[in-house]
Amino acid sequence: MRLLGYTLAAILVLLLAFGYLLYARFPSEPVLPGTLQQARLNWDGHERSYSWYLPDNVAETPALVFVLHGSMGDGNGARLTYAYEFEQLAEVHGFIPVFPTGFENHWNDCRKQGPYSAKAEGIDDVGFLSAVAAELVGSHAADPNRVFATGLSNGGNMALRLGLEAPDVFSAVAPVATNLPIPANLDCTTSGKAVAFLLMNGSNDTMNPHEGGTVALFGLLGNRGEVESSVDTATYFAELAGHNTAPLARTLQDTNPNDGSITEVLEWKA
Repeated sequence: MRLLGYTLAAILVLLLAFGYLLYARFPSEPVLPGTLQQARLNWDGHERSYSWYLPDNVAETPALVFVLHGSMGDGNGARLTYAYEFEQLAEVHGFIPVFPTGFENHWNDCRKQGPYSAKAEGIDDVGFLSAVAAELVGSHAADPNRVFATGLSNGGNMALRLGLEAPDVFSAVAPVATNLPIPANLDCTTSGKAVAFLLMNGSNDTMNPHEGGTVALFGLLGNRGEVESSVDTATYFAELAGHNTAPLARTLQDTNPNDGSITEVLEWKA
């Protein structure tokens, strides 16, 4: 009966995913004055790919913003997921957004558990992304002190890994829909160094539990082990930066009272 329940749950998830893809209104790619450029890099015995958007209004020494896709995604899918907003912001602020693709569409993130080849083969994604940053610093005079990363889900956990293991390269990370794995599920070698950190999670997330617990779709599928709560995750990074007092809490203005959600902020300040 349990197997039957899992099978039915899997079928339901697939139907929901199909319905989403069928009816979701994805934005059209905007016409922008900059150029999307693509490259390949042989790293650790694997040919890897990445793209970046070079804005027409690029700064003299631009920042780099790595945008990391979620599970089963790719660099171009990350552009679509974020509605091409990074490219549009790049034209305003002059930075270079970077859209790499994970090994076989996944990242080797910080969780020991993970049913994908990037994890099974121990792919060196920290080294790959650091190498891409070095390439763009060299080719586009990007500022090596302003290399940032964000990402969603599997990509968010990869951004978290960059903050834990490579703060000398990535000075700020902003993971979305992810939490720090509990010690028994942690597959990172933490540097112990501070990094600027922003965490964005939903309190009703059905896969990444806001209060901590097992990461799995509806608690059933794709088990990726246990994680800390959102507050404990943010507190860990705050303490690395020397913030040992309680955070300041505030609620942002509710710009859409009809959507059933609000935004609460916990902020650690010096």
